[in-house]
Amino acid sequence: MHPDVRQYLAELVDRARDLLGDGLVGAYAAGSVGLDAYQPGRSDVDVALVSADTLSGATKRALVAALRHEALPCPARGLELVAYRREVAAAGTAEPGFEVELNTGRAMPFRATYAADDRPAADGRFWYALDRSILHQHGYALLGPPAATVFADVSPADLRRLLVDALTWWLARPGPPGDAPAPGAEDAVLGACRALVRVRHGVWLSKVDAGRRLLAVDGLGFAAGATDGYADLIERCVAARRGGPPPGGRAAREFQRGVLDEIRRAAL
Repeated sequence: MHPDVRQYLAELVDRARDLLGDGLVGAYAAGSVGLDAYQPGRSDVDVALVSADTLSGATKRALVAALRHEALPCPARGLELVAYRREVAAAGTAEPGFEVELNTGRAMPFRATYAADDRPAADGRFWYALDRSILHQHGYALLGPPAATVFADVSPADLRRLLVDALTWWLARPGPPGDAPAPGAEDAVLGACRALVRVRHGVWLSKVDAGRRLLAVDGLGFAAGATDGYADLIERCVAARRGGPPPGGRAAREFQRGVLDEIRRAAL
């Protein structure tokens, strides 16, 4: 773990424990930190807190005040923190189910959401169950028992439905016309690679590792038939994560649609 992130997470856990006391069951690094893929200057810090019981409105607001970037500067692009009740974390539900969500950082718009039902559908409600599935496999325990014993995985049917929702959401995002370079398309393509590897092999990998897995092991044929030309696209997306130019929008969308079609067929 990057030293700055380690120190930051230690302080974050101390502040959460000061506020929640014995009600804090555990704290877990997720996302790129949990997947050992943290990239300074690009990655976020993702954290899941688990509480024994429902948090009061005052406690939720106190967590936000204590952990927002202005109070505890995040060394990464930003902090994405979600708190769950222990019961929700263990349920394997496909619903958001969170107590409070905080997005904050030097390069991240501030957002605090105090109830799962307040999460706008247009912003995607699939993130949380997918994150808990990743935590089940790869959560890094900062405090408390191992993540695999705290977070249940979602069912295979719910997983495929959530991935269909996620890929549909990414495809609906606006982008430049034609095959002009599309900033951010590398994340969409490599996220699709990660979804495909999870469905085919049952494992969560980082975005870059998932792209490399498809290149090295699976090949790039979808269930509906062969698809040519995507090796260069994935290589370009991996390079874009290191500062190279983004891929073209048309090729990125074609690849995402191919992954979406395969996962839809798997769901049937």
